[in-house]
Amino acid sequence: MTYCVAMRLDAGLVFLSDSRTNAGVDQIGTFRKMNVFENPGDRTMVLMTAGNLSISQSVLQLLHDHVGLNGFTIWTAPNMYEATRIVGEAVRAIHQREAQALAQFNIEFNVSIIFGGQIRGEACRLFQVYSAGNFIEARDENTYFQIGEAKYGKPIIDRVVTPRSSLDDAVKCALISMDSTLRSNISVGLPLDLLAYQADSLAVTRFVTIDEKNAYFQMLRGTWGEQLRRVFEGIDAPQWQAMPGADDQPVRMPLPEAVAPVAAPPMLQSLAQQAVDSRQ
Repeated sequence: MTYCVAMRLDAGLVFLSDSRTNAGVDQIGTFRKMNVFENPGDRTMVLMTAGNLSISQSVLQLLHDHVGLNGFTIWTAPNMYEATRIVGEAVRAIHQREAQALAQFNIEFNVSIIFGGQIRGEACRLFQVYSAGNFIEARDENTYFQIGEAKYGKPIIDRVVTPRSSLDDAVKCALISMDSTLRSNISVGLPLDLLAYQADSLAVTRFVTIDEKNAYFQMLRGTWGEQLRRVFEGIDAPQWQAMPGADDQPVRMPLPEAVAPVAAPPMLQSLAQQAVDSRQ
């Protein structure tokens, strides 16, 4: 499994991927899932993959020099939309070549791709490409994409990131999102690849591979956990009798005739009396 997240901001783009492909009891596989297509001054594009590793690698191999239906390659496409069409065509070409053989072994054709970047003459753009080769583009209403094990890291991004977020804030949020996923799912693991692209730079200037020795990531993990505990402890406990519906009753299953009822335990009697007192 894997977790990759990318964000499109007014200030640029943020990409973050883990490197785990499987996590069995006696075997852990590690492959990097972020690949950069860069011609400094003309274009910088980042592609991250999740799903079947053999399919992902085949798509990447084909994509490097694949000529699309419009005669462009990923290196000559005039804009990010055309470049993404070429990515989708490469996925469909691998599907046509491999899907039938995979199906004979009950293996699903499964690949998910995040593809984004900037080509000279247009703004930064971000896309998600599906197994069928079709794709969607990030907009202000949904400024990020996730692939792989996405659910654990989604809430923090929904609460924090907007198109107006700074690159540094988005990087911090992406790392917290990844940390939440790492803590909850063993199929996602270090090291991480992190790339922050500044709009109009047309070159990679901020990239780091993060392992368990990275001081900033360790600080962030510890600080985030501690701050969460402090916020949690600062929230008042539930006031049961003050809640609307506190007098409601759950749906109780009828007691079988063969089971004799017993007297309510002292704790239940005490709670019932407290409820009566609170209403007087």
